[in-house]
Amino acid sequence: MKILVLRFSSIGDIVLTTPVVRQLKTQLPGAQVHFATKPAFAKLFEASPYVDKLHLLSGSLGELVRELRAERFDFIVDLHHNLRTRLIRWQLPGVPGRAFDKLNWQKYLLVRFKIDRLPPLHLVDRYRAAAAPLGIHDDGAGLDYFIPPAQEVDVAAALPPGFRPGHYVAVAIGAQHATKRLPPDKLIELVRHLAPRPVVLLGGSEDEPIGHAIELAIAPSPIYNGCGRFSLHQSASLLRQAQFVVSHDTGLMHIAAAFKQQVFSVWGNTVPQFGMYPYRTPFEVLEVPGLPCRPCSKIGFAQCPQGHFKCMREQDLARDWPE
Repeated sequence: MKILVLRFSSIGDIVLTTPVVRQLKTQLPGAQVHFATKPAFAKLFEASPYVDKLHLLSGSLGELVRELRAERFDFIVDLHHNLRTRLIRWQLPGVPGRAFDKLNWQKYLLVRFKIDRLPPLHLVDRYRAAAAPLGIHDDGAGLDYFIPPAQEVDVAAALPPGFRPGHYVAVAIGAQHATKRLPPDKLIELVRHLAPRPVVLLGGSEDEPIGHAIELAIAPSPIYNGCGRFSLHQSASLLRQAQFVVSHDTGLMHIAAAFKQQVFSVWGNTVPQFGMYPYRTPFEVLEVPGLPCRPCSKIGFAQCPQGHFKCMREQDLARDWPE
């Protein structure tokens, strides 16, 4: 059986597809699992033993459809469920398939009216339901993330003296939307509470200036600004080797969960009820309960719509962090 899985973005959402990909490959005898995504996310599968072939949206949608038609798939598992994936399925006539339930109305009710009708299901479980006609079942193994051996980080060589595997905290300071990130002064407060533990800051090059400001504010406590200095796989390696991880609701949080790390998950304008909390790993949610404006979006904004940003500014970061 040849199966096509569709998911074009983003890092976290794609990592959350990995249990379904694994279960398709391991539970269906002789299954060939193909995955269609964008070129930017191909690296997520370059070391995966469960994906037989990638199809990349590097040109027009028509070019991708022609490539997919030639494969003669037996089933399509649509884990994106947007206009693009509907067009792909429509242009592969005769191929059965199913899309996952995005629960858009339930999310709208929670965001707009604060009426919670969301089922107590993780997004992974809703993804799996899209492949249910094929007979796969939950194997209990959680998420996957495979690091190519050449991308593993030698902590002793890459980080300053005093940073050892299992003896530093990884803090993922980035997030795509500003309302999902602690502001810089709260990040400084967070790292002060983590001191004197060694702290590695992780994020993209866009997070480097904030990382540098945190580094200056916390000195001389042991801190290393790794933002923009490591590839995604190298950042994953540093997450894997940390004592524990503090992260916003972002892709690195899900990668940490794939390594069964203890995760302290910081939530601002979005809420765990959307079903994207750390999956099958020890975790705690850091949030400001009882705010009548929260959630204000199912994704995020460039700034707080109310102007006060209480969901992040009122975060209590003085907690009993693991020793």
